[in-house]
Amino acid sequence: MNAESDKCDIGLIGLAVMGENLVLNMESHDFRVAVFNRTTRKVDAFMQARAAGRNIVGCHSIKELVDQLERPRKVFLLVKAGQAVDDFIDAIIPHLDPGDIIIDGGNSHFPDSMRRTAYVEGKGLLFVGTGVSGGEEGALKGPSIMPGGSAAAWPHVKPIFQAIAAKVEDGSPCCEWLGNDGAGHFVKMVHNGIEYGDMQMICEAYALMRYTLGMQPAEISKVFGEWNEGELDSYLIEITRDILAKTDDETGLPMIDVIMDQAGQKGTGRWTSLAALDLGVPAQTIAEAVFARALSAIKDERLVAAQSLNGPEHRFEGDRAEFLDQLRQALFASKICSYAQGYQLMRAAAAEYDWDLNYGDIALMWRGGCIIRAQFLGQIKEAYERAPDLQNLLLDGYFRDAVQNSQAAWRQVIATAVTQGVPVPAFSSALAYYDGYRSAVLPANLLQAQRDYFGAHTYERVDKPAGEYFHTNWTGTGGDTVSTTYNV
Repeated sequence: MNAESDKCDIGLIGLAVMGENLVLNMESHDFRVAVFNRTTRKVDAFMQARAAGRNIVGCHSIKELVDQLERPRKVFLLVKAGQAVDDFIDAIIPHLDPGDIIIDGGNSHFPDSMRRTAYVEGKGLLFVGTGVSGGEEGALKGPSIMPGGSAAAWPHVKPIFQAIAAKVEDGSPCCEWLGNDGAGHFVKMVHNGIEYGDMQMICEAYALMRYTLGMQPAEISKVFGEWNEGELDSYLIEITRDILAKTDDETGLPMIDVIMDQAGQKGTGRWTSLAALDLGVPAQTIAEAVFARALSAIKDERLVAAQSLNGPEHRFEGDRAEFLDQLRQALFASKICSYAQGYQLMRAAAAEYDWDLNYGDIALMWRGGCIIRAQFLGQIKEAYERAPDLQNLLLDGYFRDAVQNSQAAWRQVIATAVTQGVPVPAFSSALAYYDGYRSAVLPANLLQAQRDYFGAHTYERVDKPAGEYFHTNWTGTGGDTVSTTYNV
């Protein structure tokens, strides 16, 4: 907190709802904040309304904002990801001195944060690329904050970030330094990818209750409410309960029934899937969640297809209470596999980009404030405390037992969905991941033989040392020339 009453602790640029709420959060924790927006009438409107009487200084130019800040100056950008961030960085730099700090708190792609860190440091300044999760409410009351970038900046921004972040039961802030250059935005990206998976799995559970069991939204709301009292306790389950209990004021129908079934997306789930492909990490559940949104978006095509493509009738003849319990178990097991994929992706990125990620700290950061906050993140933190080098969450005793105890129910739910014609891509891909990961032998030996047959791509042998490559003249007419060895 700034002892100089005439100087501000931090400046923030970008007064959309998230920006306003973050400023109010900072001010409520006794930080003096200078604010600027490219459309300056937003500054005036904010100062006359929500910021009135508060320790907030409205500015009409970048220079004015920078002049209001104590050294080292800290300028927090909360603007649309992409070119706007680069434009503001270039506009701010001429007004700063060596050691000053530029912070990007938007949903930037991690390669951009890597590039910007190098660029800003090349100017003698420091850069922080930080993920901020929790939506509008989180920004105001305490988000999850995931910073990375120039390590020298952390001591200067830490008091502010950890003060305004969400807190868990013991008071620990949901914010800790993650690593160099793009580490913060990478972890935020994976958070969002896991969020995609969580949301899709909840939607699949809803669909099975609605279309297989014939339950109405109010009934389903009660089920989610019950689930929220156990191991599935989480923000997304909680809001799903509330959504399904809501009635539309205009029609009197359940609110869910007046909302078009076309899902939007802002790209972070796709980024996560692309990163998994680039790093060779199996993250199919997250990818399937992205594809499910893409399929929902072609509504017109689906309406045509629904008139001509047949499927089974929804006719469930089993025990409804038993199936609901099986569905709860399937959701939990699928969720574990989705998180396991996200953590594998972070491990691969840490190795690729030389980040020293603390996976227990990441679980703690996600315990509060963020969209995927959930009770079982505490178990993830404990798993990495027991084994910091844990290769996969499925190898931890708690998660191994949870999935093994649920797998019979999980398989039954997927079998029921298939016979009923209800698509469950996230549930199915999570189970395929589990079955693939637990398999000592996969049919990839046939795949390698195929590759060697048509492209001379070589293979390794089970009876020879690893790293030795072989080629077979499959047709008897080929030569000895081989292609490059395969990468795994």
